[in-house]
Amino acid sequence: MSVRKPTVIDMFSGCGGLSRGFMDAGYEILLGVDNEAIALKTFKENHGQAEVLQADLFDPTTILEMKKIIGNKTVDLIVGGPPCQGFSLTGPRNADDKRNTLFKSMVEAAKVFRPQAFVLENVPGLATLYKGKVKDQIIESFSNLGYKVNYQILYAPDYGVPQIRKRIFFVGVKGEKTFVFPEPTHFPHEYITCGDAISDLHDRDGDNLGDEIDEYKNRPFTDYQKRMREKTSILYNHVGTKHTDHVKNVISMVPEGGNHKDLPPGVGESRKFNEAWTRYHSQKPSKTIDTGHRNHFHYKYNRVPTVRENARLQTFTDDFVFFGTKTQQYRQVGNAVPPLLGYHIAKKLKSYLKIEQEV
Repeated sequence: MSVRKPTVIDMFSGCGGLSRGFMDAGYEILLGVDNEAIALKTFKENHGQAEVLQADLFDPTTILEMKKIIGNKTVDLIVGGPPCQGFSLTGPRNADDKRNTLFKSMVEAAKVFRPQAFVLENVPGLATLYKGKVKDQIIESFSNLGYKVNYQILYAPDYGVPQIRKRIFFVGVKGEKTFVFPEPTHFPHEYITCGDAISDLHDRDGDNLGDEIDEYKNRPFTDYQKRMREKTSILYNHVGTKHTDHVKNVISMVPEGGNHKDLPPGVGESRKFNEAWTRYHSQKPSKTIDTGHRNHFHYKYNRVPTVRENARLQTFTDDFVFFGTKTQQYRQVGNAVPPLLGYHIAKKLKSYLKIEQEV
């Protein structure tokens, strides 16, 4: 007899960073649901035998479509990161933004599939915005279904992610036990840096922007790079961006770890917001990877990072291949939950699940 793998549905999946972390921790991913076709192509190619469903999660009939695909399979866990534009500090905040209620589709899915647990991820601002109204609604909605809910804001570098990123996670478990979040694996002096993460990836500049399928030019220099490369000998998605001489010249004036405030007067005037002209620092984790790709620059080279470099900073291993245009790939990477954060939650959550043995 053997114990089957716990099973997962990923809602608002995007390319599937959160569920990839669960997959790497030994879970079976059954289904990814999202409204973006190209993100789902990436999901399907990187999540074993998982099915995908392109659908609008505002639409209540989507749950029925999910049920058709799942059939009589047991669903142990529902995970998801509902779109956070309504909660995000970077967008206009509006208490009536209908996206603020998208978590309710996860509640409806929990009613139908009755999983043993759920994991809901979002931006930290959700905890306090509108005096905590949405946070309280999430806790109350799932508590009414019999889940013991706990939440915590996790700081990504504490878990080996080479990126400054904070996210709130709600974890609910059926029964009497309250989920206890995993302890940090890294302290500040041990944080994985940009250099630790991407220094083995060769430059992409000038006329040689590279190809979607390529080869490594350097050996891995760090343990982190070895882990990223251990499942593949092919280098994917390491394609450069062509910059004008003017843009390259402006970037060259930004010191390592600096931003637009370090530029001489009159230079780089077209971008003056907080993250503009930000150069990563080789000895620190990166700034938060966002869905664009025009504001952050390589710590050494005068260019934006490639999709693969951003994916490394998000902890996607190098065998995880992104599909679509380069702009679509950057968006998939930026929207994702770092798989390594998912992995640590997944490992801890296993002890709370009751998984029957297979004959």
